[in-house]
Amino acid sequence: MNTKIEQVRSLWNAGDKVAALRIVAKFPRLGDEKKAIEQAWGAHSNPTFYRQIGHCPETLLKKGLDAIAHRYAL
Repeated sequence: MNTKIEQVRSLWNAGDKVAALRIVAKFPRLGDEKKAIEQAWGAHSNPTFYRQIGHCPETLLKKGLDAIAHRYAL
């Protein structure tokens, strides 16, 4: 049985970081990285909205992926 974190690690190592982000963004406890991860998923899901409010979706996505790598030592 694969746990969610095992699925995240597998997707990450396979190069599918956005799929890993999709799973992690639903985790209830993300610690200090919560905001970056949730914003990254929001920016990926709805980039037009984030551009309208003055944010760069690509930057938010990168910060969220960096936060995942840091939190889960990927």
